[in-house]
Amino acid sequence: MKLAIKRIGFLVVVLGLWQLVYSIGVFEDIVFPSPIKVAGALYEGFADGDFIKALGASFRHLFMGLSLAILFGTVIGVLLGKSKQADETAGMYLIALQSIPSIVWVPLAIMLFGFSEFAVVFVVVLGGTFVMALNVRTAIYSVPPQLVRAARTMGTNGVPLFFRVEVPSSIPYFMTGLRLAWAFSWRALMAGELLSNGPGLGYSLRYAQDYARMDQVIAIIIIIGVIGAVVDQVVFSKLERNVRKRWGLLKT
Repeated sequence: MKLAIKRIGFLVVVLGLWQLVYSIGVFEDIVFPSPIKVAGALYEGFADGDFIKALGASFRHLFMGLSLAILFGTVIGVLLGKSKQADETAGMYLIALQSIPSIVWVPLAIMLFGFSEFAVVFVVVLGGTFVMALNVRTAIYSVPPQLVRAARTMGTNGVPLFFRVEVPSSIPYFMTGLRLAWAFSWRALMAGELLSNGPGLGYSLRYAQDYARMDQVIAIIIIIGVIGAVVDQVVFSKLERNVRKRWGLLKT
């Protein structure tokens, strides 16, 4: 309850400062709309269905791209974690690829797939794959060696050892990878949609900017931020916390 009051109070202060800056005319109205005007743009966008359609398209792109990113990232991470030769050869390049901002992949995606939805999904896949692979590799490396030795003394080796010992021990790091893959994929999605021909939230953002609808621009930015925070806190953060608690890794 106290936490909710603090957060609501902080939001009220931000809105108050926003309204103050608008009222004293620091910026022109066309580039800095009032909170009331932005609220009106939010209502208008949901009432006429534009924002709902854009959200549906964005979540479709995200689901396809994130699913592939998790699959590819897991396979690459396991390969690097289980093969010393593969890690020494490709591990450094994986870190380099992960450090590339998602928007850098957009020109390549457009060249390969044109201004299509496939280009957006391609950017999302690249945005989430490498961070997922790095976390899965870390998960494999972080398996306590005493567990592996104990399993081997009881006759468990090869594939059974991997699935009975290494996979369960890696779950907490895998959940962290899922959370980060979601965050990176969500950002990559917006980068890809900004330069696409739609539909999607990113495309709607660029469309509003082209027509100088700053109230819609800020409204869409708010939607993007709220969705990112809610999904992270309600879904991935809780999953990660529950897994870490069950595995005895959560500090009390």
